Amino acid sequence: MRTRLTTGQRREQLLTIGAGLFAKHPYDEVWIEEVAEIAGVSRGLLYHYFPTKRDFFAEIVRSSSERLLEMSAPDADLPLGEQLAAGLDVYLDFARTHPEGYRVIHRAAGAVDDEIRQIRDTGMAANGDRILAALAALKPVDDAARLAVRGWLAFVVALCLEWLDHPEIGREQVRALCLRTFFAAVEVDPRAVGFRD
Repeated sequence: MRTRLTTGQRREQLLTIGAGLFAKHPYDEVWIEEVAEIAGVSRGLLYHYFPTKRDFFAEIVRSSSERLLEMSAPDADLPLGEQLAAGLDVYLDFARTHPEGYRVIHRAAGAVDDEIRQIRDTGMAANGDRILAALAALKPVDDAARLAVRGWLAFVVALCLEWLDHPEIGREQVRALCLRTFFAAVEVDPRAVGFRD
């Protein structure tokens, strides 16, 4: 007997199934019928929640990106180094425990269209703004610092995608590499920001 889900639970179930499929297959190879079949619902019900496949995919990217941004919100009472390390820990844990969602945000979204890429890029920009706001308490934030932070975020994304494909590399190695690269990029001594790792 099939379990009856609330509207919110059903919607979340469909998004989770979709994230898994889009993470493993190119956009054009994912069929709405397959999502409905896995969920045990009619195709019409899925279209009731999401009018088109593109709308469905956009909501997967949006919800994954928002969840990651919310989970990695910094504690402003901590020194910059600890804020960065804590945010990075959440980020790495999200990538490792939600690999499908992470791949959808950063790999699959780029292949669809500008609007969906914009959803992804908005989350990246919000992370960059957080880091720059904390950095501004230590040193003037100029164009070079902004470029360094944007470049570092792109580096972290590329590194995490590689890490998910090659999980034999330890999480602590990935974390240490990200942190060393950040401090070098923004030209800040980690000890000056309370980083003691």
